Amino acid sequence: MAGKLKLYYFDGRGKMESIRWLLAAAGVEFEEEFLETQEQYEKLLQGGSLLFQQVPMVEVDGMKMVQTRAILSYIAAKYNLYGKDLKERALIDMYVGGTDDLMGFILMFPFLSAEDKEKQRAVIVQKATSWYFPAYEKVLKDHGQDFLVGNNFSWADVHLLEAILMVEEKKSDVLSGFPQLQAFKARISSIPTIKKFLEPGSQRKPVPDDKYVETVRRVLRMYYDIKAN
Repeated sequence: MAGKLKLYYFDGRGKMESIRWLLAAAGVEFEEEFLETQEQYEKLLQGGSLLFQQVPMVEVDGMKMVQTRAILSYIAAKYNLYGKDLKERALIDMYVGGTDDLMGFILMFPFLSAEDKEKQRAVIVQKATSWYFPAYEKVLKDHGQDFLVGNNFSWADVHLLEAILMVEEKKSDVLSGFPQLQAFKARISSIPTIKKFLEPGSQRKPVPDDKYVETVRRVLRMYYDIKAN
């Protein structure tokens, strides 16, 4: 299909997963090229496709975009998931920033040792239940609306649902003390584009496994070896 977005990353979640989520929420089809070898990565570097020598990279509207936040902002604005005015956009940025902070505790989890994973699991649950989920619970309770901003579906809602599901993978009953978030999760999950993305066979990636970790380390070893010299 001409004009279809193309994503360059590993066959796994990482920083690209939020981009997949947002595109899916917008109902946008996309192709993916999975990096499996150092040669693929080096070709992108030598071709000038990676401005800061990093992936994710997305080809969209004649651009080769890098930097995850810039890509997400562009997609949100392009597909009307970024609020109706500057104030709503600021609130979306604020909520997405908070969710990013929570996701940051999870991003490197697959690369930890077994012992460190257990410690980090406890940290993730503690941060979620003590800091982040109470904040979103309050937002939803205070304004009494279905969505986080302007009572319209936005990037902020997509990002929060993604984070909730990631934390639930670490502790399945983590929302037990958050009735507003339980209702929010059910509500957002039932949106047709989101529901489709959550179904088997979608482009949503599973929990990262050892194969994913080994591939990332193998492909990026060349890059980090260069940076270290």
